[in-house]
Amino acid sequence: MHSFAWWPTVIVLGVATFTDLRSRRIPNWLVFPFLGCGIAASIWAHGWHGVEQSILGAGLGLLAYGVLFLMGGMGAGDVKLCAAIGAWIGPLQLFYALVFTGLVGGVIALAVAVWGGFLKQLFQDTGDLVFSANKRGEAVLSNPLRHKMPYAPAIAIGTLISFFAR
Repeated sequence: MHSFAWWPTVIVLGVATFTDLRSRRIPNWLVFPFLGCGIAASIWAHGWHGVEQSILGAGLGLLAYGVLFLMGGMGAGDVKLCAAIGAWIGPLQLFYALVFTGLVGGVIALAVAVWGGFLKQLFQDTGDLVFSANKRGEAVLSNPLRHKMPYAPAIAIGTLISFFAR
Protein backbone atom coordinates (compact mmCIF):
# COMPACT_ATOMS: atom_id res chain seq x y z
CA MET A 1 0.00 0.00 0.00
CA HIS A 2 1.14 3.51 -0.70
CA SER A 3 1.71 5.39 2.55
CA PHE A 4 0.21 8.54 1.04
CA ALA A 5 -3.11 6.69 0.61
CA TRP A 6 -3.71 6.21 4.33
CA TRP A 7 -5.29 9.53 5.37
CA PRO A 8 -7.38 10.25 2.25
CA THR A 9 -8.73 6.70 2.39
CA VAL A 10 -9.56 6.93 6.10
CA ILE A 11 -11.35 10.26 5.60
CA VAL A 12 -13.39 9.06 2.62
CA LEU A 13 -14.28 5.80 4.40
CA GLY A 14 -15.47 7.81 7.40
CA VAL A 15 -17.68 10.06 5.30
CA ALA A 16 -19.00 7.14 3.24
CA THR A 17 -19.83 5.19 6.39
CA PHE A 18 -21.65 8.16 7.89
CA THR A 19 -23.71 8.85 4.77
CA ASP A 20 -24.48 5.16 4.19
CA LEU A 21 -25.68 4.69 7.77
CA ARG A 22 -27.72 7.88 7.64
CA SER A 23 -29.28 7.70 4.17
CA ARG A 24 -28.29 4.30 2.74
CA ARG A 25 -26.42 6.10 -0.04
CA ILE A 26 -22.77 6.73 -0.85
CA PRO A 27 -22.71 9.98 -2.84
CA ASN A 28 -21.04 10.36 -6.22
CA TRP A 29 -19.57 13.71 -5.13
CA LEU A 30 -17.47 11.70 -2.68
CA VAL A 31 -16.34 8.68 -4.70
CA PHE A 32 -15.65 10.12 -8.16
CA PRO A 33 -13.20 12.83 -7.00
CA PHE A 34 -11.60 10.24 -4.70
CA LEU A 35 -11.16 7.91 -7.68
CA GLY A 36 -9.61 10.65 -9.83
CA CYS A 37 -7.31 11.81 -7.05
CA GLY A 38 -6.21 8.20 -6.49
CA ILE A 39 -5.13 7.87 -10.10
CA ALA A 40 -3.44 11.29 -10.02
CA ALA A 41 -1.62 10.49 -6.76
CA SER A 42 -0.39 7.20 -8.20
CA ILE A 43 0.93 9.01 -11.29
CA TRP A 44 2.70 11.53 -9.10
CA ALA A 45 4.25 8.87 -6.86
CA HIS A 46 5.04 6.11 -9.34
CA GLY A 47 4.68 7.40 -12.91
CA TRP A 48 3.12 5.14 -15.51
CA HIS A 49 3.46 2.09 -13.29
CA GLY A 50 1.26 3.92 -10.79
CA VAL A 51 -1.40 4.48 -13.45
CA GLU A 52 -1.38 0.78 -14.24
CA GLN A 53 -1.74 -0.16 -10.56
CA SER A 54 -4.54 2.36 -10.02
CA ILE A 55 -6.50 1.16 -13.03
CA LEU A 56 -6.00 -2.49 -12.07
CA GLY A 57 -7.13 -1.72 -8.51
CA ALA A 58 -10.21 0.16 -9.69
CA GLY A 59 -10.97 -2.62 -12.16
CA LEU A 60 -10.73 -5.28 -9.47
CA GLY A 61 -13.13 -3.28 -7.30
CA LEU A 62 -15.58 -2.89 -10.17
CA LEU A 63 -15.36 -6.56 -11.06
CA ALA A 64 -15.68 -7.95 -7.53
CA TYR A 65 -18.57 -5.78 -6.38
CA GLY A 66 -20.03 -5.32 -9.86
CA VAL A 67 -20.88 -9.02 -9.95
CA LEU A 68 -22.58 -8.73 -6.55
CA PHE A 69 -24.43 -5.63 -7.76
CA LEU A 70 -25.70 -7.47 -10.83
CA MET A 71 -26.90 -10.30 -8.60
CA GLY A 72 -28.86 -7.78 -6.53
CA GLY A 73 -26.78 -8.14 -3.38
CA MET A 74 -24.85 -4.86 -3.43
CA GLY A 75 -25.63 -1.20 -4.04
CA ALA A 76 -24.02 0.86 -6.80
CA GLY A 77 -22.44 3.22 -4.27
CA ASP A 78 -20.60 0.30 -2.70
CA VAL A 79 -19.26 -0.69 -6.12
CA LYS A 80 -18.03 2.82 -6.88
CA LEU A 81 -16.49 3.20 -3.41
CA CYS A 82 -14.61 -0.08 -3.80
CA ALA A 83 -13.33 0.96 -7.23
CA ALA A 84 -12.14 4.30 -5.85
CA ILE A 85 -10.36 2.58 -2.96
CA GLY A 86 -8.70 0.28 -5.50
CA ALA A 87 -7.41 3.31 -7.41
CA TRP A 88 -5.64 4.46 -4.25
CA ILE A 89 -4.30 1.21 -2.87
CA GLY A 90 -3.80 -0.97 -5.97
CA PRO A 91 -5.01 -4.47 -6.79
CA LEU A 92 -2.97 -6.53 -4.32
CA GLN A 93 -3.89 -4.42 -1.30
CA LEU A 94 -7.50 -4.26 -2.52
CA PHE A 95 -7.60 -8.05 -2.70
CA TYR A 96 -6.76 -8.21 1.00
CA ALA A 97 -9.30 -5.47 1.71
CA LEU A 98 -11.99 -7.43 -0.14
CA VAL A 99 -11.28 -10.59 1.85
CA PHE A 100 -11.44 -8.75 5.16
CA THR A 101 -14.49 -6.78 4.05
CA GLY A 102 -16.32 -9.99 3.22
CA LEU A 103 -15.50 -11.46 6.62
CA VAL A 104 -16.49 -8.29 8.46
CA GLY A 105 -19.66 -7.92 6.37
CA GLY A 106 -20.66 -11.48 7.17
CA VAL A 107 -20.18 -10.95 10.88
CA ILE A 108 -22.15 -7.69 10.78
CA ALA A 109 -24.96 -9.31 8.76
CA LEU A 110 -25.20 -12.20 11.22
CA ALA A 111 -25.23 -9.81 14.19
CA VAL A 112 -27.94 -7.63 12.62
CA ALA A 113 -30.00 -10.72 11.76
CA VAL A 114 -29.72 -12.15 15.26
CA TRP A 115 -30.48 -8.78 16.84
CA GLY A 116 -33.44 -8.20 14.51
CA GLY A 117 -34.80 -11.74 14.79
CA PHE A 118 -34.56 -12.63 11.11
CA LEU A 119 -31.62 -15.02 11.01
CA LYS A 120 -33.63 -17.73 9.24
CA GLN A 121 -34.76 -15.23 6.60
CA LEU A 122 -31.15 -14.12 6.09
CA PHE A 123 -30.02 -17.66 5.29
CA GLN A 124 -33.02 -18.26 3.06
CA ASP A 125 -32.45 -15.02 1.09
CA THR A 126 -28.74 -15.76 0.76
CA GLY A 127 -29.49 -19.22 -0.58
CA ASP A 128 -32.04 -17.82 -3.02
CA LEU A 129 -29.61 -15.14 -4.18
CA VAL A 130 -26.75 -17.57 -4.76
CA PHE A 131 -28.47 -20.75 -5.88
CA SER A 132 -31.88 -19.90 -7.35
CA ALA A 133 -32.01 -17.69 -10.42
CA ASN A 134 -35.80 -18.11 -10.61
CA LYS A 135 -36.27 -16.67 -7.09
CA ARG A 136 -33.85 -13.77 -7.61
CA GLY A 137 -36.58 -11.14 -7.55
CA GLU A 138 -37.33 -11.82 -3.89
CA ALA A 139 -33.86 -11.04 -2.57
CA VAL A 140 -32.86 -7.93 -4.51
CA LEU A 141 -32.09 -4.71 -2.70
CA SER A 142 -34.96 -2.86 -4.33
CA ASN A 143 -37.53 -5.12 -2.63
CA PRO A 144 -38.88 -3.11 0.34
CA LEU A 145 -39.98 -6.30 2.13
CA ARG A 146 -36.41 -7.46 2.65
CA HIS A 147 -34.00 -6.22 5.30
CA LYS A 148 -31.25 -3.96 4.01
CA MET A 149 -27.82 -3.42 5.48
CA PRO A 150 -25.55 -0.49 4.69
CA TYR A 151 -22.27 -2.02 3.55
CA ALA A 152 -19.91 0.98 3.78
CA PRO A 153 -19.11 0.21 7.44
CA ALA A 154 -17.95 -3.28 6.45
CA ILE A 155 -15.92 -1.86 3.55
CA ALA A 156 -14.33 0.67 5.91
CA ILE A 157 -13.46 -1.84 8.61
CA GLY A 158 -12.19 -4.44 6.11
CA THR A 159 -10.04 -1.89 4.32
CA LEU A 160 -8.56 -0.57 7.55
CA ILE A 161 -7.78 -4.10 8.73
CA SER A 162 -6.02 -4.74 5.41
CA PHE A 163 -3.74 -1.75 6.08
CA PHE A 164 -2.44 -3.44 9.21
CA ALA A 165 -2.45 -7.01 7.89
CA ARG A 166 0.13 -6.48 5.17
